[in-house]
Amino acid sequence: MLMGQYEHSIDPKNRINFPAKFREQLGENFILTVGLDECIAVYSAEEWDKLEQKINQLPMSRGRSVKRYFFSNAVTVEPDKQGRILLPPHLREYAHLEKDVIVTGASDHAEIWDVERWQSYIGHLTSESVAEELDSLEF
Repeated sequence: MLMGQYEHSIDPKNRINFPAKFREQLGENFILTVGLDECIAVYSAEEWDKLEQKINQLPMSRGRSVKRYFFSNAVTVEPDKQGRILLPPHLREYAHLEKDVIVTGASDHAEIWDVERWQSYIGHLTSESVAEELDSLEF
């Protein structure tokens, strides 16, 4: 399970130091793609395969746009010896990443956010709104 949050800065070569704990869980190579809420989603090869299988189960009329959205924007990355990964221009632009980023765990995947966008997003969540979602799970 991927959890926690780690702040990093994008270097002049558009790389970030990806958290070691996440690298251990994601494997030698992992997949970056557009995420929901204008962040970059990061999947292990195993979780990516699960996502692909679920998407392939959608009817073609619904599945084709989802496939295009996720797969056309996906890239495989391999951290260098220092644990850095390159953030492709199209994903940096999509997620509005310029300098300071936060890498967050989201259970089955990680997400890369612009720090200010993350703080704004998380600032809108309240214990009451989260409790309502948990109630729908009969938690």
